Parts: sequence; C-alpha cells; structure tokens
Amino acid sequence: MLDYQKEFIRYALDCGVLKFGEFQLKSGRMSPYFFNTGLFNTGAQLDKLGQFYAQAMINADVNVDVLYGPAYKGIPLVSAASIAYSRLQGDIPFAFNRKEAKDHGEGGLLVGAPLQGNVWILDDVITAGTSVRESVDIIRAAGATVAGVVIALDRQEKGLNELSAVQEVTKQFGIPVIAIISLAEIIEFIAQDSGFTEKLATISSYRQQYGI
Repeated sequence: MLDYQKEFIRYALDCGVLKFGEFQLKSGRMSPYFFNTGLFNTGAQLDKLGQFYAQAMINADVNVDVLYGPAYKGIPLVSAASIAYSRLQGDIPFAFNRKEAKDHGEGGLLVGAPLQGNVWILDDVITAGTSVRESVDIIRAAGATVAGVVIALDRQEKGLNELSAVQEVTKQFGIPVIAIISLAEIIEFIAQDSGFTEKLATISSYRQQYGI
C-alpha cells in the first residue's frame, strides 16, 4: 500500500466517507462497511479528493488527453481532479455530460472541452457499470478513445457472477480501471490498528463470502 492510499483511507474515515457498521446495499447484501464520496462536501474536502484522483493517475502513468465526468457525481470529481492534476503534472482539459441535451444556446449534450484523443472517465465507484457504459457510448460517439476509468474505491466484490463490477467493465470494454484504494487496502490499513480488530474480523468474513 502506497503512502497516498494510507492517507486517503485516513481522510475518508475522518470525513465520515468510510464508515463501519451494518449497511444494506442495492444488491440486498448487508455490508460491514460503506463508502460515500458524496460526503466529501466542502470546498477543502473536494480539493483534497481531487489530489488523490490526480495522484492515482500519475502513479499509474496514464496517457490522458481529456478527463470526463458522468453527470451528476462525476462533475465535481472531474473538476477537482483536473485542477489537482494541473498543479502536479500539467494542465489538462475536462468535460462532462448533461442528463438531457440542451436545445437552446450552444445546445448539445456535453459541457467543457471537446472529447478527443485518450479520454479517461472519472467516477466514484462502479456497481452495475451502467454509468460507465453510458460514458463509453458518449465518448466513442464523439470520435474519441476510451482509455480507462479512475474510481475512488474498488469493492472487489462479486456481482451477478464470479466477476466484480470492475472486472466486468474491463472485460466488456477492454479498458483498465484504476482505483485510489480497494477493499484489500482498507483491510491492510485496519489490520495495523488494534482499535479495528473486531471490524477487521467482520470485513474479512464478508470478503471471504463475496470477494473476488
């Protein structure tokens, strides 16, 4: 686990974004942890979040021409990440979509820079992969290349079959998915703190049942 990943987990805990307890997921499963990037909801927190996304891309040495954020959650993510990336690596354009195409003014479905070259999609997590599929269609329709996806957390959890949602996306579209952290990093992090002993056992059991 890299230093920025440790820092991200600690920051997510401090901001209440990563929580332990009992949480019912859309799948009906009872998860011993929950992660909600929507709780990074101040200017300073969003600024910090953007730095983690940028660091993940830099660490992976991605070839990126444009960053793309799917509405709605992806809009603040791609905005913050592009600002952070400009400070660390160099200025980079970004774009996002509207939920409904605008029929007046400049019109269209997209806001921001033209989609061209290698486009990376930024999102919070991948569950069913619906947002990624919609984004892939939009980017390809613009004539650009979908180079990959960057997310905050990879739950490393089985979906409807033996593959996780992240693995399904990689298999279907032939693109890499980079995560700032995964469940493996969360487990490694809490294993180093005796205060999380009980939570570690519960999460490890959950991973054994549902993990990939």
